[in-house]
Amino acid sequence: MRALAYEKAHSLDAFAIELIDVAEPRLRAMDLLVGIRAVGINPGEAAIRQMRGAEPGGRIILGWEFAGVVEAVGPDATGFAVGDRVMGTGDMARDGAWAERLAVDHRLVARIPDRLTFSDAASLPIGGLTAWEALFRDQDGLAAGIDRVLIVGGAGAVGTLATQLLKIRSSALVVSTASRPESREWCTGAGADLVVDHTGNVPGQLRDAGVHPVDLVLSTSGTTGNVGWIAEILRPFGHLAAIDLNGPLDLGPLVGKSVSLHTETVFSKIMAGGDITGQGGILAELAADVVAGRMRPIATTVLDGLSADTMRAAHELAESRRTIGKTVISL
Repeated sequence: MRALAYEKAHSLDAFAIELIDVAEPRLRAMDLLVGIRAVGINPGEAAIRQMRGAEPGGRIILGWEFAGVVEAVGPDATGFAVGDRVMGTGDMARDGAWAERLAVDHRLVARIPDRLTFSDAASLPIGGLTAWEALFRDQDGLAAGIDRVLIVGGAGAVGTLATQLLKIRSSALVVSTASRPESREWCTGAGADLVVDHTGNVPGQLRDAGVHPVDLVLSTSGTTGNVGWIAEILRPFGHLAAIDLNGPLDLGPLVGKSVSLHTETVFSKIMAGGDITGQGGILAELAADVVAGRMRPIATTVLDGLSADTMRAAHELAESRRTIGKTVISL
């Protein structure tokens, strides 16, 4: 089959992802074989491309957000049949979805309704799961006492889906941060009650709006640089949920308020050998919310065809850190 792969870690200027022939995926007992129809593109994949190279003689196939059609079912995979339309994430320890077909554990997959296009479905899994797991750590929903939530980076995939999930599944007031007119408009369209500019004085903007302090901050970008004002706006015993802690973090500003810090990565249960059964269920709920009109999908840029050119264009958008919603490649 054909897949996009590379050998050595590289920058965008030295882009080296190529379309090559690779062996067909090998199914494990719990797996589905999925014919890929669309893939979502994530900033984290661009970061991995820059840092992670293959072993000598090997190659790396990235891509852990997809939609497609089931082509085969492993002997221990239940609840799916050949021909089902599905979406899911995948496993970072295995080949990803930048390929014609993918072998994936069925517990990481959900069926998608006929009314949901492959491109729209592929825009949901990573952002939706990240937002859900970061916000709803209590099985009953948002933790008690959280009435005001601020989302840093409200126009991105995680921020957009987090806003919509909060408006559907809680009564919390939602504040998003955005700096450009188009991103501010997007956040408002997603349901944010208030949008503030993260390049300005965020605590001052919240005080002027009568929304200070807040109970929870979901930070999708720039956490290490923003921790000072984040600590200022959080109430004592408030919560910080962060998805981008890739460098040193000075926790000093948080200590005085006894803030709880939560980190989030979609792949934590897979990497740690935890129970991944619930992830497919969350994806199914996301799809149902979209079809019912409670949420909107977030595919804002759809590129046509799995090629080196489309992937480079997608990574240029991802590395710009100025994307609104989600970039998707349709096969």
